[in-house]
Amino acid sequence: MPKYIFVTGGVVSSLGKGIAAAAIGALLEAKGLKVTLQKLDPYINVDPGTLSPFQHGEVFVTDDGAETDLDLGHYERFTSIRTSQANNYTTGKIYYSVITKERQGDYLGETVQVVPHLTDEIKRAIKSASNDYDVVIVEIGGTIGDIESLPFLEAIRQFRYDVGRENVLYIHLTLVPYVKSSGELKTKPTQHSVKEFREIGIQPDILLCRTDRPLPPEIKKKIAIHCNLDGDAVIAARDVETIYEVPIVFHNEGLDSLIEKKLKLNLHGPDLTLWKDVVRRIKEPKNEVNIAIVGKYIGLKDSYKSLIEALTHGGIANDARVNLQWIDSEEIEVHGPERHLSDADGILVPGGFGYRGIEGKIDAIRYAREKRIPYLGICLGMQCAVIEFARDVCGLKANSTEFDLNTQNPVIYLMEKWYDFRKGKVEERTESSQKGGTMRLGAYPCILEEGTHAYRAYGIKETSERHRHRYEFNNAYRGILTRHGMKISGISPDGELVEIIEIEDHPWFLGCQFHPEFKSRPTDPHPLFRAFIGASLQEKRSLFPYIETAAKEKSVD
Repeated sequence: MPKYIFVTGGVVSSLGKGIAAAAIGALLEAKGLKVTLQKLDPYINVDPGTLSPFQHGEVFVTDDGAETDLDLGHYERFTSIRTSQANNYTTGKIYYSVITKERQGDYLGETVQVVPHLTDEIKRAIKSASNDYDVVIVEIGGTIGDIESLPFLEAIRQFRYDVGRENVLYIHLTLVPYVKSSGELKTKPTQHSVKEFREIGIQPDILLCRTDRPLPPEIKKKIAIHCNLDGDAVIAARDVETIYEVPIVFHNEGLDSLIEKKLKLNLHGPDLTLWKDVVRRIKEPKNEVNIAIVGKYIGLKDSYKSLIEALTHGGIANDARVNLQWIDSEEIEVHGPERHLSDADGILVPGGFGYRGIEGKIDAIRYAREKRIPYLGICLGMQCAVIEFARDVCGLKANSTEFDLNTQNPVIYLMEKWYDFRKGKVEERTESSQKGGTMRLGAYPCILEEGTHAYRAYGIKETSERHRHRYEFNNAYRGILTRHGMKISGISPDGELVEIIEIEDHPWFLGCQFHPEFKSRPTDPHPLFRAFIGASLQEKRSLFPYIETAAKEKSVD
């Protein structure tokens, strides 16, 4: 029987439930347990695939092609799990399942209700992620008091009765704000959040109190008394310089020992050596590099959450601080690339959809190619690199049919049929296909060409990477592009899908059709981000040779 930990949030949203749940997973893994995590989201969308990045941040994609909440990225970065469709359920997904069963006659003669039908379906979803794990950590999205989350809260309330009190733990994350005018930490928001939680029928076992400063013992005692908790069950979740410090902070607060005691586990102390090294490399790096990210969702950094973390991981691999310069591609269209990119040691164009800002991205790519600045293009960033090369090197009037259906040279186009190696069948799509879940999604194999940047980065002949896109490289133009110096360095096993392109006469220029950021971890940086940051450091050192000497002197000190 696995143990279940339910993580909820109160007072305000965006307190960091996902990172808290992931950090707890990291601590329990460090104690030798086999852990998985699951996110239950209250919104009615079946998945976040059709949500605007401005509303919900990035869409994280799993190996099996599920479009999921960005918190699943935190789960994968903090623990050893690879998530799947079973790790993310929404209200829409739960309702869809219940309504389908009702239409099929599964509830024949019954009145379908929130309790027990919806709550039973939620409990079934929780158990679907439980196989062969010691601990299942379930994060409930939203904030206590949201009407949408009530069925999920009722389901986890019942869960303790279903599996036994000794197998369930409720952890509630709240905010303890500091009021500057009075110089006081205020506990009342936490008290009210717990009061509302208890009215639902759940008494939290542990409180994680988000704060920007230490919680004095008298504040912890006050919270414990008013919230009906043991004194040691109030844990300070302090703001930290890097999220990868959270497992260490929680351990220092005694959270892992408290969980162990309450769930009646007998474990050894956690080995946090890897996490301490990660934190040291982030806080005290020996090198520094400037990376320009040219996109159109730069107003909300959560739109590029996995990308930001993967760049940090590339810095960890090179013992370097990665300074991110966020460039709006529409600004490049107005002012040109030189004004925005002259200080960049490396340039990256991430994925995205739609025509807005595309010409600015193409201008940035031309700048990287002509100035010989290391370049990494991801998904749309690869497609724009193909368009730029076709236009400015091959002399074609090129575009993608996503942006111009009547383009004279559709070097990027909607491939209507392809072989899905994961499913073992031919997939089809057209312009009229519904939007949700109809892209090339999930893990696909990629064969690497020896002697290329891609092969040197990976060090293996075949890899597997996650995708999320509709448009593909048009093989009709492979000949003219390669004759002019473009290298196809990664393809599908059948040779039909171009996965990676490079430019031969360039220090480091690579575009990939997939999203490598989804598989990067701080303890295991993705090969392409490791190589890209390494090439950008090399570019910086070639321009400023004294940096190499300074770095050596710092390492000697």
